[in-house]
Amino acid sequence: MRPGVPPLAGSPPYGIGGDRSTTSSPLANPKTTSLATTGGSAFFMSREIQAGARIGARCKISSHSFICEGVTIEDEVFIGHGVMFTNDKHPKAATADGRPQQASDWTLQRTHVGKGASIGSNATILCGVTIGAGASVGAGSVVTKDVAPGATVAGVPARTMSAAGSEAAVDRAFISEVS
Repeated sequence: MRPGVPPLAGSPPYGIGGDRSTTSSPLANPKTTSLATTGGSAFFMSREIQAGARIGARCKISSHSFICEGVTIEDEVFIGHGVMFTNDKHPKAATADGRPQQASDWTLQRTHVGKGASIGSNATILCGVTIGAGASVGAGSVVTKDVAPGATVAGVPARTMSAAGSEAAVDRAFISEVS
């Protein structure tokens, strides 16, 4: 728990739930301490899903993830903890003439995640890509290009480890080696 932030009623002592201000989506259910559900999908409370994002049925969106406007996630997708999506290829705080950037000053780049895909914790998905149905993205990866359906990618930048989605490739992508 953060100092000075009261827990939600009934929150467990280890901090699942957090404070309601960490989520801007109507999907969050403030009466639920750790999990909100809608359309058969599960959403942990400490995450942000912006207006204009689309989430399919039976998805799991883990805590501390950010899903921005322009992202479409199909049915049965797993999003690990701390996954970040972007929607602007050239983010700026101000325009060339020094005024604060407005919505009209940038172009929304859309991202699509296909049915049954899995994205590991702390992955970053750059805007304008498609992650194919059944694809797996390894934890900590930075996805800069499209991922083929059923493929497993990992690394910075993410590279294809398996086109067939073999179990061994998924294990290598999602389990860190300890040296």
